[in-house]
Amino acid sequence: MANNNSLDSITEKENLENFEDESDEHKSYKLYNFRRPDKFSKDNLRALRDIHREFSKAISLILSGYLRMRVEIEIVSVDQLTYEEFVRSMPSPISVGVFEFEPLSGQILLGISFEVISCIVNRMLGGVGSIDPQSRELTDIEKALAKKVINIIIKSLEDSWNTIVPVTGKFISLDDNYQSIQVATAGEIVALLTFEVQISGKHFGLFSICFPYPVLETVLTHLSTQHIFQTKGLVATNDERMKMISKLNLSLADVRVQFGTCNITLDDFMQLSEGDIIKLDNKIQDDLIVKVNGEKKFFARPGTLKNQVCVKITDVYDEMHEVLRNYF
Repeated sequence: MANNNSLDSITEKENLENFEDESDEHKSYKLYNFRRPDKFSKDNLRALRDIHREFSKAISLILSGYLRMRVEIEIVSVDQLTYEEFVRSMPSPISVGVFEFEPLSGQILLGISFEVISCIVNRMLGGVGSIDPQSRELTDIEKALAKKVINIIIKSLEDSWNTIVPVTGKFISLDDNYQSIQVATAGEIVALLTFEVQISGKHFGLFSICFPYPVLETVLTHLSTQHIFQTKGLVATNDERMKMISKLNLSLADVRVQFGTCNITLDDFMQLSEGDIIKLDNKIQDDLIVKVNGEKKFFARPGTLKNQVCVKITDVYDEMHEVLRNYF
């Protein structure tokens, strides 16, 4: 009787263990926080960091040249949180630039701490770039100068984003705190990018960029490290193409037409004089080769235009075509 009870307990234990193993194998759920859902994947956040790492390098150089003092900006964190949490975490007063990235929907926030903006404004007013020790709201004149700086930052930000998706930055307004700004609902998820700013190596501060989820929702497929790697340096706007063409138009290129070749001895070459005829290996119907800066680029046919010898481009140079014509 005791043995039967022991066997029953062992069997029951084995069945319980098997049930737990099967439950673990078929577990297909994951924890989900309805109050604070994760709308940006880890890859999205990594892509945002990569984009704005390039932006921080570019704007550091731009502001250093604009202010004629060393400015170093480095991205320190990329997080997702609710809009309410974001607003609560921000100090006051703080200069907040509101702008848009057309054609993306919604507005983006650019917050610059008082330490940074007061130092920049002081420099723009002819000072040495010192920080005002007393936090306060900016005057009307200081706000006008702050708008100039924010527009410079938005332009640099636009250039960094154009390598991913074509956008046009549009400044909307400047405020002294986040309390009076409502670009998203309290529970909406936002991507917050925080940057550390060093000015002349002795003044430190922060500025941040807040992207509400609806702004980036339509371009999330572009926000991946793989997409950035594939498109980096390959995507250009029409304005960038036109600028590149206008710069290239001023460049000088060496263009030469190769009428043919032949082999002669050095003695024959030294005895050449006006009126002598050199027999080339080209046939009359063969295309000539046009070289640009020493590289074969086009096929052409000879002719005249207004009593000037010229050639007419017939096709783009193809090495295989040149090889095959020697067999026919």
